[in-house]
Amino acid sequence: MERDKDYGAFMERFTLQVQPTSSSLIGLTFAVKDIFDMEGYVTGFGNPDWAQTHSPALSTAPAVMAVLKAGATCVGKTIMDEMAYSINGENVHYGTPTNPCAPDRVPGGSSSGSAVGVGASLVDFSLGTDTGGSIRVPASYCGIFGFRPSHGAVPTTGVTPMAQSFDTAGWFARDPAILNRVGRTLLQHPDNGLTRPLKIIIAEDCFKLLSIPSDRITNVLVEAVKQIYGDDILNYANLGDTVERDVPSLKNFMRKDLQNHEYNIEPLVALSNAMRLLQRYEFKNNHGEWVKSVKPHLGPGIAERVWEAINAKDDNIDACLLVKTELQAALRGFLEDVDVLAIPTVPGPPPKLQTEAASLETFRVRAFSLLSVAGVSGFCQVSIPLGMYDNLPVSVSLLARNGRDKFLLDVAETLYGSLKEQVQMAERATF
Repeated sequence: MERDKDYGAFMERFTLQVQPTSSSLIGLTFAVKDIFDMEGYVTGFGNPDWAQTHSPALSTAPAVMAVLKAGATCVGKTIMDEMAYSINGENVHYGTPTNPCAPDRVPGGSSSGSAVGVGASLVDFSLGTDTGGSIRVPASYCGIFGFRPSHGAVPTTGVTPMAQSFDTAGWFARDPAILNRVGRTLLQHPDNGLTRPLKIIIAEDCFKLLSIPSDRITNVLVEAVKQIYGDDILNYANLGDTVERDVPSLKNFMRKDLQNHEYNIEPLVALSNAMRLLQRYEFKNNHGEWVKSVKPHLGPGIAERVWEAINAKDDNIDACLLVKTELQAALRGFLEDVDVLAIPTVPGPPPKLQTEAASLETFRVRAFSLLSVAGVSGFCQVSIPLGMYDNLPVSVSLLARNGRDKFLLDVAETLYGSLKEQVQMAERATF
């Protein structure tokens, strides 16, 4: 019964406050993914064998302490995918948190409990991490806002690493104003005072990856942008063409097995291949010895990915790092200082619970194509909920250059009122 009451989001419930040094988050409650250290608590990393072989943390992660000192109250730790190695949100040991938008669908991972806690209105905001998509995916699946900051913009000290080249500490909220307030507390970049984008670039090829009619999202976005900023700000481009032209080392990661009849953006698939290899290499360096010595019980899907990483040869790592450098330069050229890029967060609604991995392969390829853009570049990304389509949540993502986090949060907050109006009109039109 208790599990039904909290949607299975929590590992542990408690109340924690500290003497605030500011009042920016006073009155708000939050929850913390079980990957952040909290003094006196074991950081469980989503797996009971990990919890049993690690001692309680001696100090609290700076990101958690920052929101506590801003006056927010922590009400517990949330369930996550084991070792942060999934985007589904299913945990065989502790249970899968219930998606409040679609109970028969996965909540998204690996920050599943943090997203569900916010989506179910159990907390005002929550902290999670995003390495390959672990904030953005559950935000989209649970119909809430999720923010993946620029790489390095929020300290990851006291956060169990997954793959440091991609790890970020992010957050969820139901409301863009709260999302922004949390950002003002956590972000270390100075505020440049910019609020109006010069261009909003719609990546047309990326929207072709959607399994729902793409105009359900793009029309909403275009009309909202016109209403707030005017239509001269809108631009259209094929992101894959830019990446293919300006990231030449991607040729090392092109796949030969893409089915011709499935639409994919090959340069972005190659980008996600490079990301996966480097992620695997860093995960192995971080946790390989522990996995080999403890041989933890891991759930289906995750066990295969973990052992694949542990047994992987360390080939092409220099090439992966070169892709990262080239992509950062390419996207800095593509996006000016205050431009915004619009792409789908994920290629469609959340999959059904316990769907076989093989049947999700096309979805996963497309998902990681989209997720790798911010992952490899280190740019910031916000996932914005756009209501429901066929009774399932949909979203859009906006990206900006590394260090433009506060600017991007302002744009999301400014646009959201108009986006909501356009969503309501689009939903009425479907009946």
